[in-house]
Amino acid sequence: MKKSNKWLRSPIVTVVAFAVAIVLLLGAGIGTARAALTYFSEVYSTQIGMDNIGVSLLENGEAVSYRNYDSSKANGTWIEATGKLLDNMVEEGKNVELGKEYTEELSVRNTGIASGDKAAINEYVRVTIYKYWTDGENEGTGKERTLTPNLIKLKLDGVDLFDDSVTSYGNWIKDPSSTTKERVVLYYNQLLNAGSTTDNFANEISIDKGVMKGATQKQEGKKFITSYAYDGMEFNLEVQVDAVQEHNAQDAILSAWGKNVTISGTSLSL
Repeated sequence: MKKSNKWLRSPIVTVVAFAVAIVLLLGAGIGTARAALTYFSEVYSTQIGMDNIGVSLLENGEAVSYRNYDSSKANGTWIEATGKLLDNMVEEGKNVELGKEYTEELSVRNTGIASGDKAAINEYVRVTIYKYWTDGENEGTGKERTLTPNLIKLKLDGVDLFDDSVTSYGNWIKDPSSTTKERVVLYYNQLLNAGSTTDNFANEISIDKGVMKGATQKQEGKKFITSYAYDGMEFNLEVQVDAVQEHNAQDAILSAWGKNVTISGTSLSL
């Protein structure tokens, strides 16, 4: 587990900016049912008293990771937990089926804890999604840059989140300026009230059959061995959730996330 804290010193941030982030990393080898998770959180914190703020990433309706601030404890405390993603993607002992759409419903919940005279905070949220390949047989070697992340398909109701021609997915809106082949950033366009959950920003994941292309063969005795570029590779999906408090959110988002947004009533637009 990796944790880091960052204090922002600008006047705006000192007064209004507060954000929490959760990063989840999942991986599953094409030929295996392995799944792995890493987690870190980063806090942009005010230098004044805090109420209660929290955010959770949900997978198929269950909180797989969360970070909540509870001011009822002495000097305040963070309550956090993390779990394992894709744990039930395939049955034990079976492989990922190429081209098959697996259920992967992802959403965000405002899990701020109200206590005493401290109310849970309404917030605006965004998610940053990364997808890439790593070598499952040589862990620690980093991303495999020669393999295309386009073959990792994360969709909402059949629409690819990485489709450049699509800029909105229900109440989630895409930031085109931040989109690459490996990364997409989505903002929830409504204020997320305490205790409420966003619409899904994804609900299915698959590996394109294109991984079978580029096969090579070699003969070993009387046998012919077929090899593929993606043999032994793991696909990775990394999801980061950020939340900023409702109060003066437009300035707070600019300070914490470096993004100009427009807040009209309780609606957010880019």
